[in-house]
Amino acid sequence: MPSWTPLPTHDGSFTFFSTEFNEAFHSSQGAQAEAFAKFVQASDLPERAGAPQLCLLDICYGLGYNSAAALESIWAINPACQVSLYALELDASVPQAAVAAALTQIWRPQTQEILQALAADCEFHSERLSAKLLIGDARQTIQQVQIQADAVFLDPFSPRRCPQLWTVEFLQQVAAKLSRTGQLATYSRSASVRTAMQLAGLRIGTLPSCSAQPHEWSEGTVATASEAICLTPLSLMEQEHLQTRAAVPYRDPSLQDSAEQILARHQAEQQQSGLESTSSWRRRWGIR
Repeated sequence: MPSWTPLPTHDGSFTFFSTEFNEAFHSSQGAQAEAFAKFVQASDLPERAGAPQLCLLDICYGLGYNSAAALESIWAINPACQVSLYALELDASVPQAAVAAALTQIWRPQTQEILQALAADCEFHSERLSAKLLIGDARQTIQQVQIQADAVFLDPFSPRRCPQLWTVEFLQQVAAKLSRTGQLATYSRSASVRTAMQLAGLRIGTLPSCSAQPHEWSEGTVATASEAICLTPLSLMEQEHLQTRAAVPYRDPSLQDSAEQILARHQAEQQQSGLESTSSWRRRWGIR
């Protein structure tokens, strides 16, 4: 089992650092806060919590924070809500290490019990929750998901580190698991990801940033297949970003290619593209 060292974040919660992907699992600004803001609230779960049933799909479960935040938010509003949860995770040692290091103690006791059961047994069932943790490559395990999700949390490592889970083909698989009015939320504001979402048949909106800094133009992306759901539209700057070479999407036709193969294909397509250079777009909008 890999060695996982807890890292503190600014809201007092802890995360892990992945030496394989050379990235932390959460923002240094706050692991727990990120789960609520960029996933639970972004997917409008508090507004949906009055429903008698909700279905959730958590892609890249990791330490379990997004699922935990969702369950606590839903049941704080509607304790009777019946929840079906599918969570996808590559490495079973991550949720196990989070429990062993007591990082899950930031959650309520009933939530801790759920996270402990998922880490140990990969499932949890009660009167109001049916949860399964599927271990393996999400490109394959997503085929086992048997729900149409009201909310999808898309939380892989960044596209340059883990391009396998940001491709047009994988996002088509994800879009097929969304309910008619479901919403997908992700921290990524990448133009390549946003283009891939559109090619997968989704409408996209931005998660507005509170920062006044030009380089902090968005906190993430929200997507849906529904025409009836109101999303925060992309700013002009973000729209123009989708007309640059940064918007060339990642592709994985067989859903089996390595990260290196996907990155090489992406680089070749960017080099052949006639789109505006991303550096030119950055200069025009004063982004360093």
